[in-house]
Amino acid sequence: MLSRAFRHSRLATSVSKTIPCVSTTATLLHLKPSILFNRVKANSCDILRPFSSSNLLSVQQHFNVRANPVDGNQVQVQWDANTESLYQHFWLRDHCRCPSCYHPQTRQRLVDTFAIPVDIKPRSVQANEDGLTVVWDNDEHKSVYEWAWLKNHTYNPPLKGKVELHSPKPVLWDATIANAPPVVQYEEVMTTKAGLAKWLDNIEVYGFSFVDGVPVSLEATEKLARHICFIRESHYAPGLWDFTSDLAHADTAYTDLALKAHTDTTYFSDPVGLQMFHKLEFDGTGGESLFVDGFKVAQNLKEQYPKAYETLSTLRIPTHSAGDEKVMIVPTPREQSILNHLSDGTLYQIRYNNDDRSTLSNLTANQVDEFYDALRKWNDELTSDRNQYWESLEPGRVVVFDNWRVLHGRASFTGHRRLCGAYLNRDDFKSRVRSIKYSPAEKSTLL
Repeated sequence: MLSRAFRHSRLATSVSKTIPCVSTTATLLHLKPSILFNRVKANSCDILRPFSSSNLLSVQQHFNVRANPVDGNQVQVQWDANTESLYQHFWLRDHCRCPSCYHPQTRQRLVDTFAIPVDIKPRSVQANEDGLTVVWDNDEHKSVYEWAWLKNHTYNPPLKGKVELHSPKPVLWDATIANAPPVVQYEEVMTTKAGLAKWLDNIEVYGFSFVDGVPVSLEATEKLARHICFIRESHYAPGLWDFTSDLAHADTAYTDLALKAHTDTTYFSDPVGLQMFHKLEFDGTGGESLFVDGFKVAQNLKEQYPKAYETLSTLRIPTHSAGDEKVMIVPTPREQSILNHLSDGTLYQIRYNNDDRSTLSNLTANQVDEFYDALRKWNDELTSDRNQYWESLEPGRVVVFDNWRVLHGRASFTGHRRLCGAYLNRDDFKSRVRSIKYSPAEKSTLL
């Protein structure tokens, strides 16, 4: 079985409703099948019978098709007494889901958008157990749109309750996470779908997870990383990296110095999504690992100092990596904000490493003052004991964390310390999550 969080994040079960002439029981959607269209006179079509179009949808419906004199450019679907959707003719033809227009295996579009007549009209529109069926007037092409897909992609107007490809709501944490950090067992992860789902769920919800019982070897660590996705190559290593404090690369990570909380690869246009650490050998003192929930720190900053939060969200800072002889990496665009948001204002990425910041010559005098003031407040939160989770990693315990959310660091150390690890792309991680979370039928409905 999938973990509880994964099960709850699956396509939500709708509560059945009774509407005049409509009886609906749907796994995904409430559907009232009154379909209205313009241009041609339709025959009234009444159907009352149960059917199942996929494991997403099991509906008992009463269908009624009739002409709509209101608009000559759209088909109207009446889902219930108070909810309707309008779909433009061109949009419907462009999104035809038949096998000749949409490849059922690759899930790629095959339709030629630019061959569709601008003034395309339907010859007929029918509502039946397969969904909305439209026969187009120009070439008699038949398009069928499953109800689950059609409802989930309504846009005029946008409807609440649409199933989106969003991540589960993150659980923010502070230093008290040390009392019960998210942990899974290596054997469970590698041999069961439920174990893998729990591991990935931990990373999505908490931003990190430990894996205990990992064989203490490069081979086992690499196998664990590749159980999520392929390893991202970088100028540090062509795959899994294996390092000590020998300055093999001109980077402070390859020393025995303390490292303050930071995210890696702020200088990449696409910073790495996940990081994995496994301590293979250690015969000294110190070297404890530091983890800070950047989303929690950002929330604290926003509540206490909204102006500082805005500054770190809007001012763009240059970064670089140029220690090695053949390396001079800067991102595109050249400057990036420390706090990055989606269009709806949701914080989705933190890019912060004060050691990798380039010369601040892109700001005005007033912005320089604003930036340093905001940065001090940010640093105060990062370095507060209440937000810092320290953990002594041991051989056999691997940690994987979201580099877009969780900042990491370490205490200085003495002696020999050998660590291996890997970078993983965020897109590949999220793809792995969705491949477990959604069935093939659900993929088709969501895309």
